[in-house]
Amino acid sequence: MLGAIGLDAVQEITYRELVGHGAADAAHLAGRLALPEKDVLQALYGLEHQGLITRSAERPDCWVSAPPAVALAPLLSQQRHELECAELAAARLADEYRPEAVAPGVRDLIEVVTGAQAVSQRFSQLQLGAERELCLLIRSQPLAVSAEENTAEVLAMARGVKYRVVIGREMFPGHEGGTVDLAGLAESLGRGMEVRVVDEVPTKLVIADGSLGMLPLSDPATEPAALVARSSGLLVSLVALFEQVWSQGLPLTLGGGDEIEEAPLPGPEPIDLQILSLLLAGLTDVGVAKELDLGARTVQRRIKRLMDLSGASSRLRLGWYASEHGWITRTHG
Repeated sequence: MLGAIGLDAVQEITYRELVGHGAADAAHLAGRLALPEKDVLQALYGLEHQGLITRSAERPDCWVSAPPAVALAPLLSQQRHELECAELAAARLADEYRPEAVAPGVRDLIEVVTGAQAVSQRFSQLQLGAERELCLLIRSQPLAVSAEENTAEVLAMARGVKYRVVIGREMFPGHEGGTVDLAGLAESLGRGMEVRVVDEVPTKLVIADGSLGMLPLSDPATEPAALVARSSGLLVSLVALFEQVWSQGLPLTLGGGDEIEEAPLPGPEPIDLQILSLLLAGLTDVGVAKELDLGARTVQRRIKRLMDLSGASSRLRLGWYASEHGWITRTHG
């Protein structure tokens, strides 16, 4: 208990022994405490230095304790003073770390990671920590980790994590600076990765489970740095960016000899367009089912197919995609 004022264990029990049983020399104290005499003697010197004990006037080889109420008061006061100073220092550091102009908690939503090793480690952590899905936009050279070094991808996919990846067309062989390893990409496709190709990817981006995003802050000529965003308006915008780019891509397959094939997206069937039109008109699933003489589960299944075709994660985004791609203006019947 007296460790808070700077006493170690031997000093404390030695002091308590003197307080409770009166004056004693080092040999007697060592016998009563079952400790080596040299350890007890060292403790006595320390207690004397702190003013807690003194040598007996009658017997200089004996030690007596000073009245605890008197001897401990200065030590307690000093400890309180040091704690107050520490509290003030902590408060100043808190003010420096969280300026008054920044709302509490904002800094917890955004983190800046610098250095190739730190960026690579955080990228691996995002993959290994994902539970459902990893969404990636890939362009140009990697900032900190190459596809060959990305062992976390194999481990994550083995746990059932779904990968959706968009790659810029300039990344493939035949284009200047094309760096995609087709053999490695074929292995990823074989594990179930979904890959789409677009003419241009706006930025590199990684999103884990829709709750954690990472994008670069530097170009290849400078030290790698990345911004990590947690649930926030910024992350919502990043998710929307990925979904928009994903919806514009063409699914990638690799034919024999690693030949690149970009398959056109399958279009909706006429019945799907009827369902979509009625939904956009404001009917519920049940209303659509009654209007088209279909089962409610059939309607829901076809809506799910439309969302899969468009890559939309919500019906609102499905409506936006349908409008952008001309689905709702097609003739059906």
